[in-house]
Amino acid sequence: MAWTQAELDALKRAYASGTLRVTYDGKTVEYGSQADLIRRIRTIESEMATAAGTPKPRRSLASFRKG
Repeated sequence: MAWTQAELDALKRAYASGTLRVTYDGKTVEYGSQADLIRRIRTIESEMATAAGTPKPRRSLASFRKG
């Protein structure tokens, strides 16, 4: 799906203001939670980065064992 910068900006503004209703390009979407909204933001950022040829950031967690 082709995401737009306008949609991403609208999602970020909504997240920053604490609202779950986002309006962009004449469309309104209401998300169920802040977690849903941040997942959408991350999805769009990831897909836009891939389309631009920018590598995705890697995340890892450290694990420790006592022994």
